[in-house]
Amino acid sequence: MRTTHKILFQDSRDLKEIPSESVDLVVTSPPYPMIAMWDEMFGNQNPDIQDALTSGSGNQAYALMHDILDSVWDEVFRVLKNGRFACINIGDATRTVKGNFCLYPNHARVLTYLLKIGFLALPDILWRKQANTPNKFMGSGMLPAGAYVTLEHEYILIVRKGSKRTFNSEKEKQNRRESALFWEERNVWYSDIWFDLKGTTQKLIKTSRDRSGAYPFELAYRLINMYSAKNDVILDPFLGTGTTTAAAMASGRNSIGVEIDESFRQSIEPIAYDIVQFSNDYIHNRIIRHFEFVNDRLQSSRPLKYKNKHYGCPVVTNQEQHLIVNFLKEVQTNKSNIFDVLYSPEPGPLVFDDYALTVTKEKMKSIKSQNQPNIFDRQ
Repeated sequence: MRTTHKILFQDSRDLKEIPSESVDLVVTSPPYPMIAMWDEMFGNQNPDIQDALTSGSGNQAYALMHDILDSVWDEVFRVLKNGRFACINIGDATRTVKGNFCLYPNHARVLTYLLKIGFLALPDILWRKQANTPNKFMGSGMLPAGAYVTLEHEYILIVRKGSKRTFNSEKEKQNRRESALFWEERNVWYSDIWFDLKGTTQKLIKTSRDRSGAYPFELAYRLINMYSAKNDVILDPFLGTGTTTAAAMASGRNSIGVEIDESFRQSIEPIAYDIVQFSNDYIHNRIIRHFEFVNDRLQSSRPLKYKNKHYGCPVVTNQEQHLIVNFLKEVQTNKSNIFDVLYSPEPGPLVFDDYALTVTKEKMKSIKSQNQPNIFDRQ
């Protein structure tokens, strides 16, 4: 198996290089309107935004920033195939303008426009980003009524273009079966609140901004595996540090990443050198977690009815019998900003019978607790 990953450094409002109805999934996180770190970026695209901020017209600046994002959502709708999904990570903003503190509900504004242009809304996910500071409140503290709750979550908006996707040929159906999730993963990933994700390092060097808006690798990895199948094409029109590209590589999907800020090149391109080891460690630990789940079930005298044919391990449902997570073999650079990833068709060295006999539950916990290498911490 081979996948191709293309990086385009250009404005996301014009994706004419991407044919209509050629993309299977969009996973992205745009700049958040009314968050100060993105003021300059928005202002460079429309000087009226900076004028509105300077004059203290927060609502006008908010509206103009979303006008820019609307042009990107139009392109997203155009390039998506029928029955495919867009997953958009977006946070609301709080800001004081002209002495007035208020919330700017970005998630509601984005979703309203997505529905206007024809998307169908599906249940969203709240990603809870717990604040680390003990002084989490804003405003007057213990005195009513001038304190404000702290935003500790972001939204993952999930929308679909057109009717439900179908898998018609036997080849498509087999590919779907091999792209399945483990039962215990499904139960966590398809929950509407994710408590277990941690933020990722956001400090950058030699870029036009001091911080990125990068979401965790696990967030992109989950969404790609939940809403697409192997060999699908994943698009991120706001690529940033390249998290979506890395998650697509680790998942056996093709990808296109678009980024307007070329200074992110030094964060994106090195992913090709690190992704094989990082992904294979990640895949290894994912399978080990399933083995641990199986051992726990067996020790509690709850047998599992089915067996995965690749790893020899019990599984809960018959839909998991053909599941295989392909290890990466190598990355090839065939031209500037285009990378090909080659995968092993075999399941790798992990066989459940060997682990059941030689690896104790304590050793599994030790493996699970090891620090995961992070290709996004190189900065």
